[in-house]
Amino acid sequence: MEFEWDSKKSKLILQNEKQTKKKRSVTMSISKQRLKKLSALKDSDIDYSDVSELDAKFWRNAELIEPATKKAVSIRLDNDILEWFKEQGKGYQSLMNSVLKTFVQAKRNKHVR
Repeated sequence: MEFEWDSKKSKLILQNEKQTKKKRSVTMSISKQRLKKLSALKDSDIDYSDVSELDAKFWRNAELIEPATKKAVSIRLDNDILEWFKEQGKGYQSLMNSVLKTFVQAKRNKHVR
C-alpha cells in the first residue's frame, strides 16, 4: 500500500500495488471559494454528458454507509510524523484517521485471502 499526499489538490492518494490508476481511492477537500463558484452555477450550465444515469440496477445494489463514530484518544507519536501531518493543514487529524483506516483495511484484506 502506498500513500501519496497531493498538497496542490488537497488529496490523499492511497494506492495498492496491484491496483491500476483507475481504481485509486481518493479523499479530498474543497475550498470555500470553489464551493461558492460551484453554488453560483446554473443547472443549465453543467455538462452531464459524461455522467451515466443511476438506473434501477444501481439502486438495487446500492448500500448505505453511515459514518463511523469517532472517539477522542491520547496517543504518542514520533515528532517528525506528527509535524508532517500538521504541515498538511486543516484536517490533519482526519487525514491521520484515513491513513490508519486504509492500513487496517489492507491488513484485514490480506488475511482474508
